[in-house]
Amino acid sequence: MGLISISGLLYHWLSRQVEQDSLIWLDKKRRQINNGSPNLVFFTAFSAVPRYIGKQKLKLTQDDWKAVETIRPGWCPENWSCDRIARILLILALPQDNPDEYVQRVEQVFNVADVGELVALYQALPLLPFPERFRFRAAEGIRSNMTDVFNAVALQNPYPAEYFDNIAWNQMVLKALFVGSPLNLIYGLEKRNNSDLSQMLIDYAREREAANRSVSRELWELVGNKK
Repeated sequence: MGLISISGLLYHWLSRQVEQDSLIWLDKKRRQINNGSPNLVFFTAFSAVPRYIGKQKLKLTQDDWKAVETIRPGWCPENWSCDRIARILLILALPQDNPDEYVQRVEQVFNVADVGELVALYQALPLLPFPERFRFRAAEGIRSNMTDVFNAVALQNPYPAEYFDNIAWNQMVLKALFVGSPLNLIYGLEKRNNSDLSQMLIDYAREREAANRSVSRELWELVGNKK
């Protein structure tokens, strides 16, 4: 995965929709961050993005979607907003020569982020360098009691399928059923299906039926497709 290509693609999308003054502000902050500016510059810019960039919905063409699949298979920036793109560009601007320092700075943002910022951060996971270093953080996301945060990890995101072990994966799928998130939007669902998950789903279905509650058809389809 080429980080420069991803950054270039994100910036290209943004440049089609935001004013030149907004791009100038973003360019300045990216340069400062990449040159090792203090954490305050990064955190302040990350929080200020909506004010300078705006929250308009990202508009993608068929060619854009082809580029997405080429650069990062499984990545799905559907219904993303311009401020989300700008925040990811700031994260990708952080110096990457020291993996420990990079991960530490990203973790610091997670620790102070509001819901909207968390959604951007979790959806950015498959685009970040050293992605294997964020397994614990992603697992924290699926335990969140905020549905938007959970969905940012679980839905239309290739990260869980590629980096979760079966325990975290199975917990995520079961919780998706519990909170009513559509299973068909979980990337890699059939490929990551496993016998332990099938048994968990069967137990869950029996509990639902015993309580005279409906059982999702997606659940039975997944159980029927177990390996």
